[in-house]
Amino acid sequence: MYAEETHGILVVAEPQYLEGESRPEASLFVFAYTITLANRGTESVQLVSRHWVITDGKGTVREVKGEGVVGQQPVLKPGESSQYSSFSTLPTPTGNMRGSYDFKNTKDGSMLRVRIPLFFLRDFSEMIH
Repeated sequence: MYAEETHGILVVAEPQYLEGESRPEASLFVFAYTITLANRGTESVQLVSRHWVITDGKGTVREVKGEGVVGQQPVLKPGESSQYSSFSTLPTPTGNMRGSYDFKNTKDGSMLRVRIPLFFLRDFSEMIH
């Protein structure tokens, strides 16, 4: 589990290798991740957009930007949390992800950039064989 708090918003990332979905012989490694967002601040906020920086084991960087997360733009009142799961594919058995979310204060419209902690993607089955 990886966690970081910015502007009173806690972001927790939990990655998992999906061996059954991956095809190592075709250089396709699938990783799921669950993100928990918790509003520890005093104002309600809405997640507006995301920016991911995904790096594979060879150092190749891919960026993904878009509105919301999994088609949603959750509003978090103080003390509330939200969770979602998604996935990413890599051509290598290792890599990492990091990034940021943009949140809007629902009261005054001000924007907050919240860091997504750097987290690592690893196919641990490679270590066993």
